[in-house]
Amino acid sequence: MQTKMTEMFGLDAPIFAFSHCRDVVVEATRAGGMGVLGTTRLDPEQLEQELRWIDDHTNGRPYGLDLALPNKMEKVRSMADRDVVLPKEHVRFVDALLEKAGIPPLPADEYESLHRQSPGFRLTAEGGMELVEIALKHPQIKLVVSALGVAPPDMVDLLHTRGIKVGALVGSVDHARRQVDAGMDLLVAQGMEAGAHTGNIASMVLWPQVVDAVAPLPVLAAGGIGRGRQMAAALALGAEGVWCGSIWLGTRESELSPEMKECFFEAKSEDAVQRRVLTGKQCRMLRSKFTEAWSEPGAPTPLPMPQQSMLISEARARIERARNKDYMTYYVGQIVGDMKAETSVRSVIYEMLKEFADTFERFERQMETD
Repeated sequence: MQTKMTEMFGLDAPIFAFSHCRDVVVEATRAGGMGVLGTTRLDPEQLEQELRWIDDHTNGRPYGLDLALPNKMEKVRSMADRDVVLPKEHVRFVDALLEKAGIPPLPADEYESLHRQSPGFRLTAEGGMELVEIALKHPQIKLVVSALGVAPPDMVDLLHTRGIKVGALVGSVDHARRQVDAGMDLLVAQGMEAGAHTGNIASMVLWPQVVDAVAPLPVLAAGGIGRGRQMAAALALGAEGVWCGSIWLGTRESELSPEMKECFFEAKSEDAVQRRVLTGKQCRMLRSKFTEAWSEPGAPTPLPMPQQSMLISEARARIERARNKDYMTYYVGQIVGDMKAETSVRSVIYEMLKEFADTFERFERQMETD
């Protein structure tokens, strides 16, 4: 395949695989696409370890990083400040919910380890720059993408001086224009069908709007893509490639537990719902008793980012440890309805490209004239 994206990065296929799991990043990159590592769970030392491992397993091929840099966020605090910054009514609500479900507390060592963490510092421009400085030590990184906001000018300039392309996720034309003004090399137009943080515009509407608004800047299509026909639709609407995230969660390389994967395989597309439960910002996740409890009468309103994440981080760890599938949730898009059994990253890419080729052969037959 030849698109602006394959030419820009020397790829075999314009498939960008976003994941928090280094194994997914490696396999997608080795298969001819570009893996993009999500960094929100990593501090600089952890990121360095992950990047070294990826470097050692990708045969010199290019890969990317994704930074979350929200423009609007409450003051970042460490887990040690949890009892000070979190409203007691919210803490009581979560504790009562887990007690009712019979989900036991964490063992003392796991509790202490969790509460020593300082989630959220890397969601700021300062924290993002610390990660960028680590990334600059790894020449295979050829792309850095920001989500939730505009990267600061000094970060964009630094990356450009080192020959690294800079992109951004957008959910509207207004977002796209702001990112163009910030000097982006490419945009990822993400429709509301996507997992995690999303806007309110569907992919089929958003993609051509953004393509037209920012031309000739190349656009990747995201939101509801996991099959070749969806990839064909994206390219037909003007995209130069696709950005996929949720589809990798059901692969054997995914970091998720077998129980969480089973929840996905049992779900329908309508079970991927938009809530503020996990981060305080609107994002799409798998419906469960935990997510829906926040919509019941008397439930508190989710806190702003990052306090909501701080509030429910222990709860999520307890639910996962208890393997309670009724209360498990995770970020996932509406493509979850197509995820029926565990597969592999390589087979997902193979099947996507095969269906893509079949789709265009079908178009050619339909356009034939006597």
